[in-house]
Amino acid sequence: MPRLYVGNLAHGTTEAQLKAAFAPYGEPSSVKIVSDRRGRTKGFAYVQIADRSAAEAAMEALKGTQLNGRTLDIVPDNSAGRPRPRRR
Repeated sequence: MPRLYVGNLAHGTTEAQLKAAFAPYGEPSSVKIVSDRRGRTKGFAYVQIADRSAAEAAMEALKGTQLNGRTLDIVPDNSAGRPRPRRR
């Protein structure tokens, strides 16, 4: 299942807004906006779409478009299968 990195999000962007933006290209199976320990968004999210061709179409169509006054940066998430490094 392809996962897309969506960067340059406005801090007020919600998961529902991202789902609505991606829905015309294929229903997102999950949307996760990353936040810090205080609950503030870090300005990026991960969106999963079940169909690879739908994910590619969404990436091409939405890359460089505006959402909440910010230009979206969308790329495939190539780290999806990599293990996380150990923290000390």
